[in-house]
Amino acid sequence: MALSASLGQPHEIDLPGGRIRYYETGSGAPVVFVHGLLVNANLWRKMVPDIAAAGYRCLTPDWPLGAHSIPVPEADLTPTGLADMIAAFLTRLDLEDVTLVANDTGGAITQVLLSRSTDRIGRVVLASVDCYERFLPPPFNLLPPLARIPGSIRPLTELLRIRALHPLPVALGWVAKHQVPYEIVDTYLLPSRNSAAIRADLRRFLKTANRKYTLDAATRYAKIDIPILLAWAREDKLFPVPLAERLAADLPNATLKLIDDSYTASPEDQPELLTRMILEFTRMHDQ
Repeated sequence: MALSASLGQPHEIDLPGGRIRYYETGSGAPVVFVHGLLVNANLWRKMVPDIAAAGYRCLTPDWPLGAHSIPVPEADLTPTGLADMIAAFLTRLDLEDVTLVANDTGGAITQVLLSRSTDRIGRVVLASVDCYERFLPPPFNLLPPLARIPGSIRPLTELLRIRALHPLPVALGWVAKHQVPYEIVDTYLLPSRNSAAIRADLRRFLKTANRKYTLDAATRYAKIDIPILLAWAREDKLFPVPLAERLAADLPNATLKLIDDSYTASPEDQPELLTRMILEFTRMHDQ
């Protein structure tokens, strides 16, 4: 399924364990985006054009988190394996002084990456992300035990055919405050619905999505001295603001800014405001 043309040209790249698709547009200092569970590069479709127009090279991969189009059956899809995949992506494209922008589950993986190495990364934006004990947050913490049951993922993806269920907390209700267009939701949900191989990838990740990874990463926060912007939804139901305040206290070089009229998916709910925050932050911390 084709994603938004605003993301730029599609490319494919071989990384340890498999090939992924990414989109690229613009030129200048690189900005690499890390989406969360059951979404893909389309999450950033409203933000990429303005960030690219401001003089940045935007790279938006489809990470193998259940809405990707190329199965990666040999890849390590633990949070650590995915963190290493991001690092390999930066190395493979020889990206330096990267601004890493992460949302939701992508933020947990980014924290694991930062706790292991900050090579090639100049600054980070964490926009309402899993952290500490909330990886995954309620009610999505029901998914890992469900994923351990063979055959459990397909009924779940079939259930999400029912659009009347999308506003429920266990679907999109606590993720996006404002309705996401159905055609965009389809780009998120159809890959796992249509492909047994994608469902298998999703199940492998879910079985390992555990707070032990984020809690372990938190033990090394004191060593992460690069600038970090915590762009947090004030009304976030999955990751309440006290979590962001805890991160701001524990990360040596973090700044917290709140986003109004948004839930976790601020790239969907408030893309213009989040874009402005990112551009101000990158300019302030330009090396």
